[in-house]
Amino acid sequence: MDYYQIEFEPVGRRGACRADESLLDAARQLGVDLINLCGGVGVCQRCKVQVLAGRVSEAGLAEREALSQSELEDGYRLTCMTFPLEDCKLGVPPDSLSTPLRTQVEGLEIGVSIAPSLRNVDIQLDPPSLSFSQADAENLLLHINQSQGLDAQVVDIDLLRDLSEKLRDWDWRCTAHVQGREVIAISRPGSKPLGLAVDLGSTKIAGYLVDLDSGKTLAAQGLMNPQINYGEDIVSRLTYAMKSPSGREKVTEVVVEALNQLAEDLCAEIGAATEEILEAVVVGNTAMHHLLLGLPVRQLALAPFVAASSGDLDLKARDLSLDLAPGAYVHLPPNIAGYVGSDHVAMLMATAAEWSHQHVLALDVGTNTEISLITAEDEITSLSCASGPAFEGYHIHDGTRATRGAIERVLITSEKVYYQTIEGAPASGICGSGILDAVAQLHLADVLNDNGRIEMGSHPRVRQDGDQPVFLLAGEEGRKEITVTQHDVREIQLAKAAIQTGIQVLMAESGISVQEIDRVIIAGAFGSYIDVPNAVAIGMFPPLPPERFQQVGNAAGMGAKLALVSNKVRTEAQALCSRVNYVELAKYPDFSKVFARSCQLRPYVQLV
Repeated sequence: MDYYQIEFEPVGRRGACRADESLLDAARQLGVDLINLCGGVGVCQRCKVQVLAGRVSEAGLAEREALSQSELEDGYRLTCMTFPLEDCKLGVPPDSLSTPLRTQVEGLEIGVSIAPSLRNVDIQLDPPSLSFSQADAENLLLHINQSQGLDAQVVDIDLLRDLSEKLRDWDWRCTAHVQGREVIAISRPGSKPLGLAVDLGSTKIAGYLVDLDSGKTLAAQGLMNPQINYGEDIVSRLTYAMKSPSGREKVTEVVVEALNQLAEDLCAEIGAATEEILEAVVVGNTAMHHLLLGLPVRQLALAPFVAASSGDLDLKARDLSLDLAPGAYVHLPPNIAGYVGSDHVAMLMATAAEWSHQHVLALDVGTNTEISLITAEDEITSLSCASGPAFEGYHIHDGTRATRGAIERVLITSEKVYYQTIEGAPASGICGSGILDAVAQLHLADVLNDNGRIEMGSHPRVRQDGDQPVFLLAGEEGRKEITVTQHDVREIQLAKAAIQTGIQVLMAESGISVQEIDRVIIAGAFGSYIDVPNAVAIGMFPPLPPERFQQVGNAAGMGAKLALVSNKVRTEAQALCSRVNYVELAKYPDFSKVFARSCQLRPYVQLV
């Protein structure tokens, strides 16, 4: 039997595979988790790759029907229908990857000139003697200023408490870390200066450990925001914090504990200590910003929704109870207004090259979805909409987080149901992308009418369960039953209506028509896993050609990393905020009518 070397890029998986096995078989053997709902019979058309090098079998009828002529000419093929004829190199589009590998291919990685606020100075101090008896702190400042021409004037008090012992232990050689006119830390010569970038989301927290010299990400992790125990959505969380000082302190305390654990886990990955983290940047929506800082939130939760502070801040990490380097600072970029915070600013900074001089919709989809419409003249109009926790699997009958066994992709025909679970494990529930897929597919299969009602008798899997109709999605042969209930459909209708209303209002405010939109940028952890055609089918996104949509992953996290290593990015973020026209969605004329109409499962309708 002949074997060929098959290489999958950019995931970096390669190995020998049999000539009589399809490219999908090769992907499975090499651990490349491609989306494949139909079991490899060419029905779902989701296991698409691009042949970059090497010969493969000719495209059959199923592939010619599934792929456009331009795609075929560019080498795109369905892996389940294609067999290698020699060694091959394959390019895997992000949309073809299932959750486990898609989290490794973060999507957006942007180069930026490294210009951090921190200066790192390698010095050899003169040890004290009877003829040179200068105090240790002044000795340090003297050598820093003489060697680099800086004007360091003060040593952080926490560093000062350990300075004398460290200098003597290190034989008077060290790297001094200077922020402005202050020495915030010293480290052993040759140590790698570390920074921490955090996207503090309402539901999820993403952290990145960064080499401040090179800008390279050394480790990345995500975790659930523990504040969710005090409210699944922002408003309920703010309400909890407003009830008493102890409530506000508690929601601050749990997120600080989570950030400290995140920093510790990231450092453990590379064998470092958290005291080696010299600076941090934290982005989040305005509510997360206030709860982290322990700021009052009553005025934020009630009309006219005014922030206590919207400008950028530089605070000592210890003042936030964060366990970093002795004098480390935390930079918090500016918020725009209301619930559009620094995470959206970071997302816009990270995607600026994608939207400059075009009509672009930029969405950061999550429990709270921020949307900006940027015109070709670079005018920016922004708003926030409460899409709620349904996209995270909450408030769904068999909902679950995007963990092993969660249904994440769904395809429904008149007779059959195809679904894919994370890691191919037995179905244990349905996550956000899965329930969105299911609702769209049920509507396309005429199981749901335009008002979102499940039609009895419309499909063999529709049945009555108590007082509501349900659709059996999974549970054949004695396995756990997973259903889509009428209540589940209503939750998705509300979530998608919030986003659809936000888009319609922005376009009406800017006088831009659907046809004029050059690009739709979709960011956020959940945004990465949305099946765009399904979202378009139910009106969540405007009906545009697929090539105009771009899913960029956690762009807010990327923006935080950019701000960590570049003072220029921080300055540009301030300038961007000053240009934004903020719209309070709830105050928009006829908001209720637009929202009610958006609850229908119909393609997008342009507001007059």
